[in-house]
Amino acid sequence: MNEEELDDYEREAELSLFREYRDIASQFRYVVETERRFYLANDVELKRQDAGNDFYFELSMTDVWVWDVYRANRFVKSVRVLTFKDVNVEELSAHELKFPEDLSLDR
Repeated sequence: MNEEELDDYEREAELSLFREYRDIASQFRYVVETERRFYLANDVELKRQDAGNDFYFELSMTDVWVWDVYRANRFVKSVRVLTFKDVNVEELSAHELKFPEDLSLDR
């Protein structure tokens, strides 16, 4: 596989991932971002854990979809993340998940 074919493959994989996200996003209640991953989940629990003079976050999610282009199955029953980095959790309302027509990839 030459470099151009590899670029085409990666571009198509990203496009396929975006289409999947667009199609399933309305099934989830939360958007969660960590330094390593982006998740959609229906249940999220975030706890601050003290560790001596420092702290970390323990993030537990159930009924999860993981944004990962190289993952064969992006739907996961539960995910647990431990991190010293920022965690962003947003609860979505149904109207926030509607995509504008100009983002349609199926024209």
